[in-house]
Amino acid sequence: MNVFGVDIGGSGIKGAPVDLARGDLAEPRHKVLTPHPATPDSVIDGVKEVVDHFGWSGPVGITFPGVVTDGVTRTAANVDKGWVDLNAQSVLGERLGMPVTVLNDADAAGVAEMTFGAGAGRQGTVFLLTFGTGIGSALFLDGKLVPNTELGHLELHGREAEKHASTKAKEDEDLSWEHWAKRVTKYLAHLEMLFSPSLFIIGGGVSRKADKFLPLIEGIRAEIVPAQLQNNAGIVGAAMAAAKR
Repeated sequence: MNVFGVDIGGSGIKGAPVDLARGDLAEPRHKVLTPHPATPDSVIDGVKEVVDHFGWSGPVGITFPGVVTDGVTRTAANVDKGWVDLNAQSVLGERLGMPVTVLNDADAAGVAEMTFGAGAGRQGTVFLLTFGTGIGSALFLDGKLVPNTELGHLELHGREAEKHASTKAKEDEDLSWEHWAKRVTKYLAHLEMLFSPSLFIIGGGVSRKADKFLPLIEGIRAEIVPAQLQNNAGIVGAAMAAAKR
């Protein structure tokens, strides 16, 4: 069974049909740049372009980089404030003319990793963290999701953690892998102090380069592994959510 998944990020909107039996993309994903400013209308145009690229008709799961409750986007840290308190599920459904399910982007990636990837079968407290334009978090207890944690916004050294340790921060400040790994280490140590997880799964685009920085992270008790689905996890998780609706 194939269902379509779309992952809205701070830099790109990407999507593809997903084979839910395998937990993998059924076709190579299509990506368009996230417009700036990332207003609802402009982003929805991008989502429609991605879906139309495949001639898709059917249920669509869509991730959003912020808190989502019952299809309503409640926060908008890295996109236009016009998303705040918007019934995005309804608006997107009307624009696409298809059944739409909207959920938090890190939650979607986390569910995919816990089902098909690095977290499969893991009990206890597990974090999926996505490093990109911001830092997304998905928290699981014995395989069950605690939704919308948004722990990239924790304060770290007087700043939001994602302003200090995201991939965007690394790029904007031209940080070496060593310097950036130290920042990530401090962030993980802060989460470990608060939640005592047994496993950190590191996702987002940077997971493709895990060998560059994971060996540099020291002093964390929890196991740390790269996301197996890498940056496709959000697309897969979005499709999974749409299939359950």
